[in-house]
Amino acid sequence: MSDHPVPEPNLPASPCCSPSTTDVPRTPETPGPAYGDDEALAVRAFWKRLGLPGLVDVHTHFMPERVLDKVWAYFDSAGPLTGMAWPITYREEEGRRLALLREFGVQNFTSMLYPHKPGMAEWLNGWAADFAARTPGCLRTATLYPEQGVERYVREAVEGGVRVFKSHVQVGAYDPNDVLLDPVWGLLAEARVPVVMHCGSGPAPGKHTGPEPVGRLLARHPRLPLIVAHMGMPEYTDFLDLAERHEEVRLDTTMAFTDFGEHFSPFPATARARLADLGDRVLLGTDFPNIPYPYIHQLRALERLELGDDWLRAVCHGNAAALFSLEP
Repeated sequence: MSDHPVPEPNLPASPCCSPSTTDVPRTPETPGPAYGDDEALAVRAFWKRLGLPGLVDVHTHFMPERVLDKVWAYFDSAGPLTGMAWPITYREEEGRRLALLREFGVQNFTSMLYPHKPGMAEWLNGWAADFAARTPGCLRTATLYPEQGVERYVREAVEGGVRVFKSHVQVGAYDPNDVLLDPVWGLLAEARVPVVMHCGSGPAPGKHTGPEPVGRLLARHPRLPLIVAHMGMPEYTDFLDLAERHEEVRLDTTMAFTDFGEHFSPFPATARARLADLGDRVLLGTDFPNIPYPYIHQLRALERLELGDDWLRAVCHGNAAALFSLEP
């Protein structure tokens, strides 16, 4: 745990990415809570057909139990960012969720967590460090917030072996260009530690969401290894522009291209060829366990883009394996 723990915060949980409509269709591919041996077989058949050793998922959520309970309660109550009930497909205790990822053949994954106010990030980082130490396959994850002491605890996390950071501009309601964060971005760029950032304006625009603040950040820190969560939905093309201009910008697939995501934030068909051109910088992300459809659906949604098996192999394993220097 952290050397400077703070009391567990009372977190008014917010979703990672959720629709603003109540009219979401249910289809055979997106039936809500449903999984089991058959799904594990289907997921494993997917990556075995591609000749992969398994999957690397850069956007999964593991949090302190009481925090995750509040996240799930938020979805259940149709919170203001969702406007609807959100069935959590994998509402299981931590051990079972980890077992499911292993049954699916997910070799490496993250524990995405994030603060919404000062005083939370360091406490969350302590929990995440302990979780990674006891969880084979977990890429040690940390988070941050623009506050006094942020440079210190980020540096401690980097020196302690953190592999990836989570920045949630929407939930945290902060400008990534906040002066308190400037030395942090430089530190992470120098250390080559990737940052998964929820910076798109979906499901509802925030004061600091969208491509413009990220563009200003990258103008000062062009070497920052940035992974744009959710493909930047709904500003897909703007974030593709940033990726084309900056070699260290990547995008994760979380919820993008699924029936659920396409209903409220469709990816423009005219931009599909750009996905192929950026095939070395798109990474598999799913939002497991907080998704309202089975895990296999995200994989099938990628497959039906018809960008080819080489693209799928890179997205589902190769790109993340190279970025995080994972063992073959």
